[in-house]
Amino acid sequence: MEMPFGSISRRDFMKYCATTAAVLGLSELEFAAKVSEVLAAAPGKPPVIWLEGQDCAGCSISFAGSLYPSIASMLLQRVSLRYHEALMAASGHVAEAALHETIKKGGFVLCVEGSIPTADDRFCMVGGRPFRETLEEAAAKAAAIIAVGACATYGGIPAAGPTGAVGVNKIITDKPIINISTCPVHTEHLIGTILYYLTTGKVPPLDKQGRPKMYFGELIHDNCRRRSYFDNDTFLSDWNDPNQKNWCLYEKGCKGPDTYSDCPVRRWNDGLNFCIDCGAGCMGCAEPEFYAGMTPLYTAEGERSRNIMARKKAGLIPPLKEEEA
Repeated sequence: MEMPFGSISRRDFMKYCATTAAVLGLSELEFAAKVSEVLAAAPGKPPVIWLEGQDCAGCSISFAGSLYPSIASMLLQRVSLRYHEALMAASGHVAEAALHETIKKGGFVLCVEGSIPTADDRFCMVGGRPFRETLEEAAAKAAAIIAVGACATYGGIPAAGPTGAVGVNKIITDKPIINISTCPVHTEHLIGTILYYLTTGKVPPLDKQGRPKMYFGELIHDNCRRRSYFDNDTFLSDWNDPNQKNWCLYEKGCKGPDTYSDCPVRRWNDGLNFCIDCGAGCMGCAEPEFYAGMTPLYTAEGERSRNIMARKKAGLIPPLKEEEA
C-alpha cells in the first residue's frame, strides 16, 4: 500500500494517526482512512499561499524542519504550495505572477507569517506594494486563513517596536482566523490544523483567542515536570548550582502559569525537548501579550511575574493533588 506521507513508515503513520485521532475525537482507523483518502487525492492537491510580513522567517524554518510528515512529501505530493518567498523555486516577476494568478482563482488555504504594520505601510513592502494590501486581497479569496506564529497571531516581537504591528485578525475582520501562536510555530500544530481542515472541511474548534483547542486547551504549568517545586516555593536562583537543576524557574521569569499550550506533552524537535526542560523558563510566546507583556523574560521582576506570585499566595493557583503529583 502506498503510504500517504511518502517516505514515512506504516508504523510511524499509524502512531501519528493514534495521537492525532485522540484530539479530534475519532478512532485511529477512522482518522487514518480520512487522511489517506484526502492526501492520496493528488490531482486535487489543495493550493496554499504563504505570505510573510514583519517576521524573522523562524516559522518557515520550523515548518521546513517537519519530520512526520516530511516537508518534502507535504509540498511535493500532498499540497500545492503556489507561493512562499523562501521555499518556492521561482523568484521575481514569475513568483509574483503565480501569486496573483492563484489569488484570482480563489479557494486556497492562506498561511500568513509575520505581523502587519499599521503606523506606516512602508515599514513592510513586498513585491513593490504594501504587505497589508496583498494580505487583504488574498484573504478576500481564501477558503481558510491561518495565522502562523506569534507575530501573525497577535503582533509578537514587532508589536513592541515603532511600526504599530498587529496580527492578522486586526486587519481581516470579516472572516474567521485560525491563530496558531508560539514563537516559532510548532510544526505539528500547523500541519495538524491543515490536516483537520482537509479531512473535515471545517475550521477546528477554537478558544476565545482563536487558537485550536486541541493544542491550546491546557496551561503549560499544569503539565510541567517542575510543578511540585513551584507548589513548595523551591525556586531556582543560580543556574550554575547543580543542586538546583530541576527546581522551578519562576524566579528566572517563567510564565508557564499564564500560558496555554501543549509544549510539555507534545514537546519540540520530534518530541525531544521543550523550553522548561532545557532550563529556560516559558516566555509565554503562545499568549496575545507576548512579547511586550511578558518582559522581562529571565527575571521575576515584571508585573506579569508579580501577578503570578500574588495569585499563588491567594490560593488561586492551587497545588497539585497528591494523586497528580
